[in-house]
Amino acid sequence: MKPEDRYLDIGIRIHLRLWRPQIKQALKKDSFLFVHGLSSNARTWDQVASQLALAGHQVAAIDLRGHGLSAKPDRGYDFSSISNDLLQILHQLDWFHPVLIGQSWGGNVLLDFAVQFPGIAQRYVFVDGGFLNLRERGSWEQTEVELRPPAISGLLRSQAAARISRMHPSWSEEGIEATLGNFEVLPDSTVRPWLTLERHMTILKAMFEQDLSVLFPLVKEPVLICAADDGSDQIGYKRKQVQDAAAGLKQVEVIWFQDCAHDIHVDQPSQLVTKIMAFNNG
Repeated sequence: MKPEDRYLDIGIRIHLRLWRPQIKQALKKDSFLFVHGLSSNARTWDQVASQLALAGHQVAAIDLRGHGLSAKPDRGYDFSSISNDLLQILHQLDWFHPVLIGQSWGGNVLLDFAVQFPGIAQRYVFVDGGFLNLRERGSWEQTEVELRPPAISGLLRSQAAARISRMHPSWSEEGIEATLGNFEVLPDSTVRPWLTLERHMTILKAMFEQDLSVLFPLVKEPVLICAADDGSDQIGYKRKQVQDAAAGLKQVEVIWFQDCAHDIHVDQPSQLVTKIMAFNNG
């Protein structure tokens, strides 16, 4: 099932991909809104969203401000502004108690949203995010250096595609193409990230300043944490963060995806759909 590309005016222009199954079927099913990670884009959810749409659900995946095909204002990259964007999007979609799903930074955005706007969502799914506590890495100066994004600008699109394929040899062509949507393709066929470096670092600073220990106990809705174990030497650090989230949230289920990249929705989309559906029907 192919999505429809739409634009919403919420004070800024927001791009979304919308899957609409037959209306009689959709009215009986929960709706799902997907939120991408930092410097990512809505298309990375295509493989997951299409499967949910085939099951009869209304599904939307958005490009957050500064990302993908959405507007790129100079301001508004703090958690409060992004959460307000989501609220306005949901109002315009006119969805009642949707399931909200966010990956990486998108999960941390949904954690903020859940606290700011209790009762809006039916439940939440945090996909290798929502528990990311950058303060545990050390000082901001150290974090700023360690998490600065790699230089991509100037690569040919074909070179960027080859780099993604080398990093993730098991990814489908659809997944690689969706990930390439993180970049604007210039007239000379080179790429540059849609999200500027300055805005990327602004968002990282907001994540560093986010106090997750205060937020977790304030979430009223059930949460599913889907965490990726990629076998790296950082997994112990991640497991502690997931444990902290599980201890702080009131209603939480944790599922680990073994031998899986951070982008679970691209790396293991069908497995993720299965877990989302089981959680939603539980």
